This record gives sequence, C-alpha cells and structure tokens, in this order.
Amino acid sequence: MLEQRIQQHFIDSADLKYQAAQALSHPIAAAVQAILACVTSGGKVLACGNGPSAAEARQFAAFCVTGFERERPELAALALSSDSTLLTSAAVGAGAVHDATQQFARQVRALGQAGDVLLLLSATGNDANLIAATEAAHERDMTVVALTGRTGGKLSALLRETDVLISVPHDRAARVREVHALVLHCLCDGVDAQLLGEQEIPL
Repeated sequence: MLEQRIQQHFIDSADLKYQAAQALSHPIAAAVQAILACVTSGGKVLACGNGPSAAEARQFAAFCVTGFERERPELAALALSSDSTLLTSAAVGAGAVHDATQQFARQVRALGQAGDVLLLLSATGNDANLIAATEAAHERDMTVVALTGRTGGKLSALLRETDVLISVPHDRAARVREVHALVLHCLCDGVDAQLLGEQEIPL
C-alpha cells in the first residue's frame, strides 16, 4: 500500500509536468528574455519566496552567480533575506512598529533599480509580503517574473503587461513546487543557451 502511494506521487508529478510543458513554455521563454535583458545591461535579479520557496529562490540566485551546468561569467542575482535579524530589526526603537508584510518590499526598495528583475515564487500567489514586494518593484520600474500555482492568485491582478506570470496548472502546493524547480532549471538553461549558444543537454 505504501509503495503504491509512493509510486502515485511519481506518476502525478510526471503527468503534471507533461501537461504543463506546452502551456508554460511560452511564459518561461518570455522570462528568459526578461532575465537576459536585465543581466546583459548591468542589472540584477532579486529572488524571493516563503518557506520552501525561499530555498528555491536561494538556489536560483546561486545558479546565476556560480553557474548552472556550464562555465560562464557570473550573473548578478541575490536572494532576498528572510532571516530573523531583518524581521525583528524594525521593531527596535522608540515606538517602532514592524509590518512583516514589508520584509521583502523594503529590500526591493533598498536594492532594486530600474531594469532589474524581481523573481517571485508562491504556490498560491496570495502571500501578502510578495504582493508588497511586487508593488515595490513596480515603484522602481522593475520587471516582475512570478511563479505561482493555478490562477496566480492576487499576484496575477497586480502584474503589468511587461511582467511575466508562470502559473502551474495545479492546486496542490507540493506539485506546484516540483514544477517550480523544473521551471527554474529551464530559466537557468535558457539564459545559458542564449549567452553561450545552443548545446546538447547533458545526460
């Protein structure tokens, strides 16, 4: 029984990826072009997410800086911090009130510049701190690339025509995050292919 349940996870994940391949290839290609335009003109990518998505944001930034599967010059990318120092620092001082929904927005306003890209990861698209970060990015004339589930949630209503929504057609967070991981790999590989030329995907 347990082995059947485990096998079903593999089957469901594979089925979703197969279904999503055609639907998501266009927005993923658009995101590659947005990131490429950013980094080749001296800009940077700021990435963020909550919980498991925060780890994916850090991994994406690391791939940009250190390389994905091929040797290339470093690309400017940074995963926004979600550590306790940042979360609590604004609460220190006389009468200071800290709004946790601004944790990423503050960093976007501090670090973001026109032409930069904000990469968001959210299984639901309804995270208040990511919505605030999107608004801050638009204040800085940044492009937003949002990886979400199903409809894109509240984030989708905020996105501009120049932004990119990559919405995984599923409601279960675990399945959505599995596809997000693949999408991030596609972004890294796509940028490398555009910078360095096409190369056979290594086995």
